Amino acid sequence: MSDQARSYLSTALDLMEDNALRRDDVDWDEVRRAAFTEADNAQRPVDTYQAIKAALSKLGDGHSEFFDPKTAKEMSGDQQVRQPVEGRALPGRMGYLSLPSVRGSEKVLQQYVREGRDAVAKADRPNACGWVIDLRRNRGGNMWPMLAVVGPILGDGDVGSFIDADGKKTVWSIEKGSPRLDGDSTGWVTSPPVGGGSAPVAVLTSRSTASSGEAVTVAFRGRPDTRSFGEDTTGVPTSNARHRLSDGAILNLTEGMDADRTGRAYDSPIPPDQPVVDDLGRGGSKDPVLEAATEWLSEQPGCA
Repeated sequence: MSDQARSYLSTALDLMEDNALRRDDVDWDEVRRAAFTEADNAQRPVDTYQAIKAALSKLGDGHSEFFDPKTAKEMSGDQQVRQPVEGRALPGRMGYLSLPSVRGSEKVLQQYVREGRDAVAKADRPNACGWVIDLRRNRGGNMWPMLAVVGPILGDGDVGSFIDADGKKTVWSIEKGSPRLDGDSTGWVTSPPVGGGSAPVAVLTSRSTASSGEAVTVAFRGRPDTRSFGEDTTGVPTSNARHRLSDGAILNLTEGMDADRTGRAYDSPIPPDQPVVDDLGRGGSKDPVLEAATEWLSEQPGCA
């Protein structure tokens, strides 16, 4: 193994051992032995990629990832293929917001928030009595633009947190409709609350709701007058931190669990309050999840 490859692999393994959420569950001597054995003839960083991926799999978090330089560049670029943020008014003065995944450049994220806030305004005509937040197709990405869109509906205050391997808590909050991390702005302009930030909310989830989609799900857990419908989420309600390596590759490492406003932490599939099979997601013509959500909303004060 060349010195360059050895240093590259050592750096990646050090990052895992120092920061991974489940670092204490791993036999690091064995992981390092296996990694250096697999990459024993490596001459360049690229020759160590498989050993790094194998080491990541030993963490057992189901969420940590490795992206080669080309993929890492594409992820942060302006090219974004995603579903649009959809907002519409439902019968009975209910607002509906479908919140898809998003990742990419600052330009992409800004566009997402503008589109999302326009969708909220469209769905809020005239003054929605309650909201449906549809996260069934949200596979993750960057959670902060998502919270910037739903912040005015969530309402101001603490809405969740990250908890790392040492038990340290980093709080997510909403202030004037904009998300903050431990009180610091995450970069999004404020937006006035919708319905005073206290209207009843039905959250829709499915087995495709993952990662940051699950973080938004968690942000609504414990909120008054809020109920979830659908299916268990994917099961990776954990936070990842990106570590850029010397050749431009990214080690996307799971370093914390998501916790709701009550302090309950999650690291597995999140069950809905009311289980409903998502027939629409399986090619059906009806949407029983949405029907159950709107039926519940119609019984809430202000919508009855």
